[in-house]
Parts: sequence; structure tokens; C-alpha cells
Amino acid sequence: MRLQGVFAGLALVLASCSAAGSERAASAPASQPSVHPLSGLPVVPLTVSHGTHRFRFRVEVARSPDQQQRGLMFREKMGPDEGMIFPMQPPRFASFWMHNTVLALDIVFIGVDGRIMSIAANAVPYSDAPIPAGGLTGAVLELNGGRAAQLGIAPGDRVDW
Repeated sequence: MRLQGVFAGLALVLASCSAAGSERAASAPASQPSVHPLSGLPVVPLTVSHGTHRFRFRVEVARSPDQQQRGLMFREKMGPDEGMIFPMQPPRFASFWMHNTVLALDIVFIGVDGRIMSIAANAVPYSDAPIPAGGLTGAVLELNGGRAAQLGIAPGDRVDW
């Protein structure tokens, strides 16, 4: 009889642990998006497909007009596989500048078809000169200056994020 009481108590404890674990799992968010520690912007995976090669990056997403205007201004360093994507909703004829931008950047203009239209390689830090896309733009990707050439990324390559 006493042994049955121990088993009953153990079953009760296990059931309560299991229920508490399920409750915690149900109340926890399924998937927390990654957030950049400096900008506070969401960070998402991005892939550039060049022939059979796939280049993977983790990029901050600048969606709002304020986020896009600030971009990578004042940023002093960025990892080799990091960047920032600027979705253009709706698509438009984009033009960028390097105002208050410390880092040299490759500015990659992406057409509405998801393919690279042009690359402004090694854009000059702090320059206020406009850098036009040259066509209707679906998004703009900024990478460290020289990174596109280093990897062989070129117009016509596909960008997915």
C-alpha cells in the first residue's frame, strides 16, 4: 500500500512538471527574430546566387523611411558576411549617397525581378554625391566595400531574403 502511495505521488509530480513545461513552451514565442545590437533592426538571412555558388549573408532590414535614411551612417565596422537590405516598397528609381557613412560600401541595386542590376563598388565614405541605380529598383543591398568583387558577385546574380 505504501509503495502504491509513492508511485502515485511520483506520477503526480511528473504530471505537474510536464504540464508546467507545456505551459512555458506555449507561452514562449515560437521564433524570436534576430535583432542587430547597434541598430535594433531585424537581421535576416540573405543569399546571392552566382552560377552554382551561393553566398550567404546576415543583413539588417531597413524598411521605414527613417531607417532607410540612416542606413549604415556612423557604423565603424561590419563583419564580412553582414550587410543591410533596403526593400523598396513600392519599387522606385533609387539613388543613394554616403553622407556620414564611415565605411566604404558596395551598393548593390536589385531590380524588381530580384536580380542585381548594378553595383556601385567601394562607394566613397562621407560623399554626398548621388549614386543612382539606373533602373526601377526593388531593393538595395549594402556590403563592405570590395566584398562583391572579392566573391565574384555581379549584375544578373539573384538575391533572395
